[in-house]
Amino acid sequence: MSRHVAILTDSTAYLPPQEMERHRITAVPLTVVLGDEALEEGTGISARSVAQALQKRKPVTTSRPGPEVFAAAYRAAAAAGARGIVSLHLSAELSGTYDAAVLAAREAPVPVRVVDTGMVAMALGFCALAAAETAATGGTLDEVVAAAEKRAQGTAAYFYVDTLDYLRRGGRIGTAQALLGSALAVKPLLQLEEGRIELREKVRTSSKAIARLEELAVERAGAAPVDIAVHHLAAPDRAGLLADRLRERVPGLVGLYVSEVGAVIGAHTGPGLLGAVVSAR
Repeated sequence: MSRHVAILTDSTAYLPPQEMERHRITAVPLTVVLGDEALEEGTGISARSVAQALQKRKPVTTSRPGPEVFAAAYRAAAAAGARGIVSLHLSAELSGTYDAAVLAAREAPVPVRVVDTGMVAMALGFCALAAAETAATGGTLDEVVAAAEKRAQGTAAYFYVDTLDYLRRGGRIGTAQALLGSALAVKPLLQLEEGRIELREKVRTSSKAIARLEELAVERAGAAPVDIAVHHLAAPDRAGLLADRLRERVPGLVGLYVSEVGAVIGAHTGPGLLGAVVSAR
């Protein structure tokens, strides 16, 4: 039997494939441009390839899906029996993906609610999961949107990067902040704040920064039921250690996901990224 409300997101949600399949979530891919070759995230290029290109200082850029890509996805969902669609996307402050989805929604054969979650990575993924769970129980369009928005409000994302240079190059963080970090030779901790990537703290060494990242996640989680995602790029050992520590220290932990980010986020953060997403149930 088809679901009344279909859930779409984009490839920057970085949901595990088994969760996408189980919850019947469709992801529209963003594009990574490596040199003169444009490749779809998740199929044509890996995050590891992007990390290697960045290390060699090769040009790497990203681009949103065109409205026609969303239009095709909306038509497919309607053809499969959906009578409404909730389309959840990464922060409009970081990408034009939301705008492309809005344009496509105007011509969709069924009602489409496009939501700027203000999130990215599994912070977005958790919103999609909340929406899918509500849709699976017969929720209306409004109820599904409300579930996603509530999850977004209860979610925080913290990131450690080895350098702010990649974020500066892509225009995702201010030049002044990036130069300040370089001049002081500090290790930056970042936070998603109102849909933007903001410099939260400056720490002197990478080991202290990662320890502080752990503390921020533990403090945010408290004792309430939470899901946590640990992200990395070309840093699996760091991610594994952080996940183990959070598993020990967070009493209300329900689900724990550990994954390497995809090519789009990797292109803007560079290798060495370590992130912790804490999402209240």
